[in-house]
Order: sequence, then structure tokens, then C-alpha cells
Amino acid sequence: MDLATSLGLAAGVGVITVVILMGGDLHMFVNEHAAILIFGGCFAATLIRFPFAAIMHGMPLGMKFAFTMRRTSQRELVDEIAGIAEVARKSGPVGLEKVEIDDPFLAKGIRFVADGYDTNFIRDNLERDRDNFLTHLDEGQKIYRAIGDCAPAFGMIGTLIGMVQMFSNMSDPSKLGPFMAGALLATFYGATIANMFCLPIADKLHGKLVEEEVNRSLIIDGILMIREAKSPTMVREMLLAYLPEKHRHAADESEAAPAAA
Repeated sequence: MDLATSLGLAAGVGVITVVILMGGDLHMFVNEHAAILIFGGCFAATLIRFPFAAIMHGMPLGMKFAFTMRRTSQRELVDEIAGIAEVARKSGPVGLEKVEIDDPFLAKGIRFVADGYDTNFIRDNLERDRDNFLTHLDEGQKIYRAIGDCAPAFGMIGTLIGMVQMFSNMSDPSKLGPFMAGALLATFYGATIANMFCLPIADKLHGKLVEEEVNRSLIIDGILMIREAKSPTMVREMLLAYLPEKHRHAADESEAAPAAA
């Protein structure tokens, strides 16, 4: 579970709630007209931008990955794949069936190696799996970014509608307050939804998309080298190219320390 996403949203809601309660009550910030305009308008604009099937698939998928996707560093993957290569060298492909692997994508590739599939099949299948996954993740982040882009605009539309209604009823002072409140709350709803929820979620998904692209490419290269019976040392050295320069040196030092001991 991604605690940063959960903590960030909880902190944002908490800050806004505390500030509201310091100057009044939550009931003052509830306006049905503004809510209908923001949520209905954003949904309508998103329907125009994306196919309905993409929305129904991308929104829950994006939410799932933003909150629950497990983060694995490239350094951990290199160590794990090098360890699997060591098992394959000692016990052969059959020995890989007993290896416990948490990452589903890596586990799938190792299963292919253990079952004796040829290199081309493994590469094509895993690359197709990676590309489909990244496409769905990109779809989700685009939908949330689109909602984040249009929410403030619909907030402004709500403000303009409220101002027109207010100026059209200047002869009735009792209506000026509600119309003005609705106008301002529309902007408040739009800005809050965009900047506290949709745009941060989109950025989080984009970051995970970039990270997963690197991780899964690293896994594919590692699995193919294991399939070709490369030595664990060669597997490690080849995969270290995926790490940033400073992490490569750290990895070399950690390997040299046990040898010196």
C-alpha cells in the first residue's frame, strides 16, 4: 500500500476541514448547485474526451495503482534476479519452480523459464504484457489529469452563473447571499478537486508508469539472461546498467566488502 498517497489526502482534507471549522461550520460549505455543476460538468467533459469504456476501466485502475501498487526499487530487483540466476546455475531450470517470488511479473517470467519456453516466446509475451500494463496505467493518469484540468474551469463557470443570478436579483437582497455563496463555492469545489485529488493522483500514476517501465524492462532482460544460462555475475553486471551511477558504485562496494572479509 502506498502510504504517501493516503497520508497526503488525509492531511489535505484535515487541513481544509480545520480551517473551515475555525471560521464557522461545514454546513456553510455545502451547496448542491455547485456540486452538481462541478461533478456533472467534469463527468460530461471527460465523456467527450475519452471513450466510455476507457473511463470505466481507467478510473478504478488508476485509483488502485495510486493507493495499492507495491514499490520495488531497481536495486532490489537486481539482487533478487541475481539470486535467482544463482539458483538456476546450481539446480537448473527445474530448481526455479521452488523459488518464492512476490512480484507477479517476475514470477511469470521465471515460470516460463522453468517450463522450458524458448527465448523468443518469453520475450514477446513479457514485452506484450509490459506494454499493455503501461498503456492502462497511462490511460488512468490521462483521465485523472483531464478531470483536474477541467474542474477549475467548471468552477469558474459556476462562479459566472452565480454572479449573473446575483446581479439579476439585485432587487431582492435576500437572494444575493445564497447566489454569491454558490458562485464562490463552485470555484472552491473545482480548485479543491483538481489540486488536492485529481492532479496529484495523475502525477503519482505518471511517476509509477515511468518506474514500472524501467522495472519491467529490467526484469525482462534478467529473465532472458537466465534463460540463456548466463552466469549470476554477468546477470548482475548487465542489470546494474539500469541503476543510477551512484547506486552502481554502492552496489560494487557492497559486493567487494564480503569478498575482502
